[in-house]
Amino acid sequence: MGARRVWVWALVVACTACSGAKQAVREPSDPGTGGAGPVASEESIGAGESGSRRYVDQALGFELTQPGDDWTLDQTDEQTPEGLAIPVVLRHRASGAQIVLQVAPAVATPAQFAEKLTMGLRSQPGFVTSDPEPMPMSDSAVGFHFAVGDNVRGRVVVRDGSPGHVFMMLATWPTVAPDEVPAAVNALFESVHPLPVIPNQT
Repeated sequence: MGARRVWVWALVVACTACSGAKQAVREPSDPGTGGAGPVASEESIGAGESGSRRYVDQALGFELTQPGDDWTLDQTDEQTPEGLAIPVVLRHRASGAQIVLQVAPAVATPAQFAEKLTMGLRSQPGFVTSDPEPMPMSDSAVGFHFAVGDNVRGRVVVRDGSPGHVFMMLATWPTVAPDEVPAAVNALFESVHPLPVIPNQT
């Protein structure tokens, strides 16, 4: 039952993103520590990448590269009783595109998560999806595209995460968005990596 509820929550988040509803987020200036000390940070990754910034979340064990200054990154506090966290939401102000990163307990493989998400989206009115297929970003990564009517396009990628976790990335953008928007989505998806595990020192 727990795995099913995680899949259902992921579907709800995907549908919320498509509707354009805002997620509950902190102000960008809030470091998001919850009183437990620094768990996430941003840093510039070079002048040659026009506003690109590296975002690291030590608590959930991932890093990503923010596409550029025209994308905003918001940290969130959302977490389900089953342990699915939604640490960051990125939005492209000009087009309305949105990317949601979810970190789920590894109660299933990325391929199983992707299959369930595909089935769930296909059960929603107006949703059309491609079949899940392997992605080159990791040995276990699986992804698919979807559309909502004539106005919205989207992409989902599920990959192995930090130990005991799976990373689920969901993005939506208007059909009329310029080509650089889905290109930025692809680049951000490819930038998401689990942090290396540091062996215990004895």
